[in-house]
Amino acid sequence: DGIIILKEPKRYYPSGEVAGHLIGFVGIDATGLEGLELRYDRYLKGAPEKLIWTRDAKGKRLYPRVERPETVQKENYHLVLTIDNRIQHLVESHLKAAVKNKGAKGGFAIVMDPKTGEILALANELGFDPNRFSSVNLAAGKNKAITDSFDPGSTFKPFLVAAALEEGVVKETDLFNCENGSYTIADRVFREAQRKRHGALSVHDILKYSSNIGSIKIAEKLGKERFSQYIRKFGFGAKTGIDLPGEVRGLLRPVEKWTRVDAATIAFGQGISVTAIQLITALSSIANQGLLMKPLIVRGLMDRNGNLVQTYNPSAVRRVISRETAKRLTAILTDVVGMEDGTGKHARIVNVAVAGKTGTSQKFDFAQRAYSSERVKTSFMGFFPAEDPQIAILVVLDEPQRDRWGGVAAAPVFKNIGEQLLTCFKTNIRENPIGDTLPQGVPNGKPVSSDMKVRLASVPAPPTDLSGTETDETAVPNFRGMTIREVIKKSKENGIDVRVIGSGWAIAQQPAAGMPAPEDRFCTVTFGMGS
Repeated sequence: DGIIILKEPKRYYPSGEVAGHLIGFVGIDATGLEGLELRYDRYLKGAPEKLIWTRDAKGKRLYPRVERPETVQKENYHLVLTIDNRIQHLVESHLKAAVKNKGAKGGFAIVMDPKTGEILALANELGFDPNRFSSVNLAAGKNKAITDSFDPGSTFKPFLVAAALEEGVVKETDLFNCENGSYTIADRVFREAQRKRHGALSVHDILKYSSNIGSIKIAEKLGKERFSQYIRKFGFGAKTGIDLPGEVRGLLRPVEKWTRVDAATIAFGQGISVTAIQLITALSSIANQGLLMKPLIVRGLMDRNGNLVQTYNPSAVRRVISRETAKRLTAILTDVVGMEDGTGKHARIVNVAVAGKTGTSQKFDFAQRAYSSERVKTSFMGFFPAEDPQIAILVVLDEPQRDRWGGVAAAPVFKNIGEQLLTCFKTNIRENPIGDTLPQGVPNGKPVSSDMKVRLASVPAPPTDLSGTETDETAVPNFRGMTIREVIKKSKENGIDVRVIGSGWAIAQQPAAGMPAPEDRFCTVTFGMGS
């Protein structure tokens, strides 16, 4: 008998499309449906509070007789990610531009710290805004970098060479006859990409020129059993264990079922399917002196007062190859990019040694039951600086209509991302969680350790000063009353990094407005609905 005003909570994502595939979204009942919202749903919102009402004989509530529940609501938490929102934004921007310029169907890119496994950016294109999930196809919200697998093509060749070097069956200078561009196994004719014709090539040059036939010859000398063992040691055919929903393991058939043709095709990256997260993780093991790390996306657990109460630390999975083998392979991959006749020359970064590999893989046409000659995925993966790797990047473009080879389609995207990382962030890339940090709880956390930072301490930056960079005497601006977006914009203008807690409007900050900026130029801003 009257009008009742009900307040319904709504989840708002202030960063929009930025990392939308990672964060995911909630439904109308505030239940996580994708991404981290799904993976950590019960920790994000905590346990519902229970209120016990006293009623009269007719069942009416006696409002003055509200009783306290015996159990207090379980606290929800802020989830601190390894993602740096500045890196995430620039990766998404370059990926979006590349997809448009190459007429591609889509694409994805990952930036990882190879020494820790921390993911600094993970982007999918086409974009996805979790604020508008109800008006788009839910398939658009899939994080294809972990949910979709594909034939890796020539980006798989370094792992073959790593196995052969580690087992001592080849040296960099060993020569293999590449049969002038045509090699037959069991009535199956194998050819080089772009119909190239190579004679005798060393192991070094087989990678530099990305020879299919040379790779087949190396695989034959290694043997399918040992080849299969190393494929699995690098993490292919199994989930990486990244803390995101929907990860697939890819496709790797048991070695007992391999024919000679199967072993040959896998040698140059067909007949096997991998995920992007598997590929960047395996590459990072080479950059990390042969040690495979578990991909890390969740860095820590923060309570509502901004205290970091638990952290997830980097975790080593296994040693795949020796330090010496990793060093030798890195030298070859550096020439793939650094030499004028290398397939990866378009990934070069000025004054920085880059190690990397191109890839172009045909997509399987299930209707024709054969690989398509028209539909391809192009890719480039690499890390830098080669002598002390700090950053690993993978770029994959799906069905580009222009420049359909990895060396000319994906490699320039790697270059653009790498150059901007070095130019914008100089020698220090540090934590900066995306927008409104996600509250959630992390089970089985570990005690707080020292604050982890991702650094590029040894990377020589281009001789370009950052415009707008302030001196250490910069005063902390007054953020009070601003929205999250306004605070982020203001902080960038003043060269200050911000940790965001809560949602709504800025109600508190540390250090206070007008105080000198701290040495680490870091400010914590708390948001809420109060004044």
